[in-house]
Amino acid sequence: GDRKSINSELWHACAGPLVSLPPIGSLVVYFPQGHSEQVAASMQKETDFIPSYPNLPSKLICVLHNVTLHADPETDEVYAQMTLQPVNKVVKDGKNLYSTSAQYDKEALLASDMGLKHSRQPAEFFCKTLTASDTSTHGGFSVPRRAAEKIFPPLDFSMQPPAQELVARDLHENAWTFRHIYRGQPKRHLLTTGWSVFVSTKRLFAGDSVLFIRDAKSQLLLGLRRANRQQPALSSSVISSDSMHIGILAAAAHAAANFSPFTIFYNPRASPSEFVVPLAKYYKAMYTQVSLGMRFRMMFETEESGVRRYMGTVTGISDLDPVRWKNSQWRNLQVGWDESTAGERPRRVSIWEIEPVVSPFFICPPPFFRPRFPKQPGMPDDDSEVENAFKRAMPWLGDDFGMRGTPSSIFPGLSLVQWMNMQQSNQFPAAQSGFFPST
Repeated sequence: GDRKSINSELWHACAGPLVSLPPIGSLVVYFPQGHSEQVAASMQKETDFIPSYPNLPSKLICVLHNVTLHADPETDEVYAQMTLQPVNKVVKDGKNLYSTSAQYDKEALLASDMGLKHSRQPAEFFCKTLTASDTSTHGGFSVPRRAAEKIFPPLDFSMQPPAQELVARDLHENAWTFRHIYRGQPKRHLLTTGWSVFVSTKRLFAGDSVLFIRDAKSQLLLGLRRANRQQPALSSSVISSDSMHIGILAAAAHAAANFSPFTIFYNPRASPSEFVVPLAKYYKAMYTQVSLGMRFRMMFETEESGVRRYMGTVTGISDLDPVRWKNSQWRNLQVGWDESTAGERPRRVSIWEIEPVVSPFFICPPPFFRPRFPKQPGMPDDDSEVENAFKRAMPWLGDDFGMRGTPSSIFPGLSLVQWMNMQQSNQFPAAQSGFFPST
């Protein structure tokens, strides 16, 4: 579809309640291992003969230059195109590591932090999983009463039966006209005329979901989410799954070596986990002391586009792929779930996906981490905005947390930027830092 026509609120509603793309200009962490998993999931084929790229780090800190929203013209499946550029060119000078330029600039850090607080999900929407009668050719679409009253214009109940014409636009700006009527025993809201044409044109089946939203301009929009049924293999495709894996890894390795921009595609419904993570979210997670037996919560999408937290326990810490991705933080936590009814929950997760239930490490910083002198009001502090942004994201760091020159509370003797540099160059992998004990 034409990228200009993609409505951001509708795109995010179709992507799911847990999806929120990072803002343009912000810093993100890109995990090629997770990107590779998306290819495997969308091609429904595991990796076979993928060469390893020893010079490709398991994560790349990047600036997000551009994001464009797309929807597949055939299936309405939403995806995003992102342009990333690795940052933090680190040079060794004797024993010291330093950044050749101010890669972690204030604006990018603040954008990363602010992006965590801004939800792009529409406030007014409803999502319904289609039943067999919803998709039958001579039926209609039964709309839950509260949803109809919340999203659709009010009916005139002096008419018998109350009815109106609705026009809703899809992701491609196509207008669909439906007759909305209130009738039956017991009375219910139905979409009748126009509905079966929509179902057949979009090739919808029971189990697929339809969602209606009212956007910021009060326009009525509708989108789809298809059930995760087995799609036929892309036999017509000239590109194999292995070729796709090699392609994305080669592109990332080239970008990492040259600090050059590269483009990726993110499909939120097909990808098992987001592999472009806001930097603020990543570093907030890095200050969690992980240990076996640690209790946590994790958010999951439920039916009808709701969300729910499930409780679990960390049962192990180990590399998901110790051969190709040694010391990677990607899904290196093995977990168990409390409820037997938890369904198909992942057996492995990444630290930034979970919320520890225990008090975070350094929730009350010891006295020697607190400032020795009170701050004078009105004194200029070039980095205070950035520090405050990170303190909001990581309140347990205490007031002594400094961005550039001052040592970090968690890593005495290192400023956060120095630690970032060492992380990026794999000089100080978290797997060996005590936060991810090796098993």
